Amino acid sequence: MASGGCLCGDVTYEYDQEKSTAALHCHCRDCQKVTGSGKATIVLFPEDAVSIAGAFKQYGALGSDGSHVNRGFCPRCGSQMFTHIDEMPGFVFVKAGSLNDSSWVKASLNCWESTASPWSPGDGQLPGAERNPDL
Repeated sequence: MASGGCLCGDVTYEYDQEKSTAALHCHCRDCQKVTGSGKATIVLFPEDAVSIAGAFKQYGALGSDGSHVNRGFCPRCGSQMFTHIDEMPGFVFVKAGSLNDSSWVKASLNCWESTASPWSPGDGQLPGAERNPDL
């Protein structure tokens, strides 16, 4: 099992890297807002492949495509680590920047290229999707 967590260490998690099903760069406006950058790099896991320790809070909102998105973050330092989407039960998106070792992550897709900022365009070496892909 590998691990990750928030900046202050109050919320940590372990995950089974072998069970990762996808990694992608999301350029939707919501990901831009919550990260304060041009994109969020996220790794998709079955929920049972990630074990979370510590109390985190969630912020729920409608996503860019109308899905019900619940973003998990540390209530002390504000680090965002997880995203649960009601329409994708049984899965969790983990922010790659919260992994203690993210050297293994290989994004395979840019999504929401239609809203990518000019100063942070999609990776031209990867396939792109205008909106959310079918995962």
